[in-house]
Amino acid sequence: MSLSIVIPCRNEENNINLTIDKITDYLNSKIADYELNLINDFSTDNTYSVITNISKINNSVKVYNNLDEGLGGAINLGIKVSTKKFMVIVMADLSDSPKDILNYYMEIKKKDLDAVFGSRFTSQSKLNNYPLKKKILNRIFNNFVKIIFWEKYNDFTNAFKIYRVNALKEIKPIVSENFNVFLELPLKIIIRGYKYSIIPIDWQNRKLGEAKFKLQELGSKYIFTLLYCFLEKILLKKKAKNINSEKKI
Repeated sequence: MSLSIVIPCRNEENNINLTIDKITDYLNSKIADYELNLINDFSTDNTYSVITNISKINNSVKVYNNLDEGLGGAINLGIKVSTKKFMVIVMADLSDSPKDILNYYMEIKKKDLDAVFGSRFTSQSKLNNYPLKKKILNRIFNNFVKIIFWEKYNDFTNAFKIYRVNALKEIKPIVSENFNVFLELPLKIIIRGYKYSIIPIDWQNRKLGEAKFKLQELGSKYIFTLLYCFLEKILLKKKAKNINSEKKI
């Protein structure tokens, strides 16, 4: 069993050292075989220089330059270069807990799953300094997705999830270009019938650097992904129905 930790990095020179230190300090004695794949997503600050220096010191850290600008391209590249059985996506801004990386890893191994989805919105989760406007819009949209797809999960849009790498390769093509990729991945896992579980996770708002998520710019992209995945669900259901009809004949 092994783990690839994929971290997209765009202008995170103030955070990435702390993020790597926090992850490695926690996981080194707990997971024997893991790699950190840092995807430089067209940074315009010193992020590339910082992560390159980290890779020279830490053999488990590998650095890649995204060739297709945007988080969609970064995640596609992360899938391509991952050499381990499982892949967890972690943000570079220190918002995700290394404890939950371990919880994900233990859960997906123990239950032989294709994915584990964390929720920041359970009675066991801890949210620290979540912006109120963002939280309201998050709850409205995620609950809308929950109703549309008739699922019990309530945190589709969060990036921080773990997947079996082969499952991610099987659900390609991944078409989303930005943050909406984090909606596309779990929806495809669900509608294609892969095995997954849901666990509570913690989250804290970034303390350094600028958030890359821009609500006013991403609304149409999320709607596109929602419609795209809903259409796929309908087509898959129709295909299954036709197959069953042919078997009866």
